[in-house]
Amino acid sequence: MLVVFHSKAAAEVLMFKEHALPILKAAGKPYTDAMPDRGVITRDQLGQAIAGIENAISANPDSAIPYDNNQNDSKDHPVSQAVSFRRRAWPLLAMLKLSRDEDADVLWEPAPTTW
Repeated sequence: MLVVFHSKAAAEVLMFKEHALPILKAAGKPYTDAMPDRGVITRDQLGQAIAGIENAISANPDSAIPYDNNQNDSKDHPVSQAVSFRRRAWPLLAMLKLSRDEDADVLWEPAPTTW
């Protein structure tokens, strides 16, 4: 299922629920195997959430793979390459930082299915 993150301070962030779960765990949310369909990271929790995600990124230096078009010897198509935690977390982390700066909550809910 897709979830959409909302904040008055940033554009919406859309991601699969199973990809959002490890990011929310790193942010300090107490979810184990599943996350609720709806939730919030309050403005009071933003600092801790940002620090948790940044710590998770820095704890796994292998996920910080720089992209260099000239040195790319891989023959794999970019679509078939795994997405690192760092890259997957970046849009939500940016939203959290903007929300902290604007003193706004971050909410999530199921994404609309009528596109």
